[in-house]
Amino acid sequence: MHRKFLLTSAMAATLLGLAGCDQYDPLYRDGLWHPTHSNRADITLMAANPADLVRGSGVRSSDGVLDATAIQRLHDGKVKKLPQAGLSDISTKSQGDSGD
Repeated sequence: MHRKFLLTSAMAATLLGLAGCDQYDPLYRDGLWHPTHSNRADITLMAANPADLVRGSGVRSSDGVLDATAIQRLHDGKVKKLPQAGLSDISTKSQGDSGD
């Protein structure tokens, strides 16, 4: 009975002690930088026209035919291969390959 009381008292004291830690949390102290909406601000600074982030802008010189044919090839399973970039081919090896 006495041991159970000590254990319960120790747990309660620990919880009460931790409850006061939130006022000392460095993320919430006054006078420090807070990361509120920082990603939004960074993207807005990088955009050539920040209004495009709200409503976007289309390309007036395209009627969508090229895009539609590419999507049709994808649906038909007739996707064109990418052109060679002039770089060496990358291949995979299984663990059993000796590499010689």
